[in-house]
Amino acid sequence: MKNQSVSVFDLRDEEFAETLMGLGLKRNVAKALTYLKNVDEVTSRQIEIGSDMRQPEVSVAVRELKGFKWIMVREEKKPGKGRPFKLYRLDRDMNFIINQLEREKVDESKQMLDNIQRLKQINMKKS
Repeated sequence: MKNQSVSVFDLRDEEFAETLMGLGLKRNVAKALTYLKNVDEVTSRQIEIGSDMRQPEVSVAVRELKGFKWIMVREEKKPGKGRPFKLYRLDRDMNFIINQLEREKVDESKQMLDNIQRLKQINMKKS
C-alpha cells in the first residue's frame, strides 16, 4: 500500500470556510475553496479527505467553483490502464475572489436599501 500525505483543515481554515458560508457560499463550496487556497494542485480525493467531505459533495462543489470560473481542471493519465484523473487548482488569486464576493454583497445591499426606500415612498403616497 502507498502512503500519501494530505493536508487537512486547521482552526484557521475552519474559520475561513465559516466566514465564506456567512457570505452566502454553500458549505461544501466554501470548504472546497478553502482547501484549494492552501494547496497548489490536488485530486478530488485529496479535497475529500482534507476537507472532510464525501465524494459527491466534492463533485458538486467543484462543479459550482468551475461555474464561478475560480478553478482550473486538468486531466492527467495514470501510468498503465485506467481512466485519467482530474487535478484541481485555483485559477484566480484569493484576493480576486474575496473582492468579487465583496462587490456582490455591496450590490445586494444597495438593491435592498433601494427597495426599502421605494417602500417608504409608496407608503408615504398612501397616507
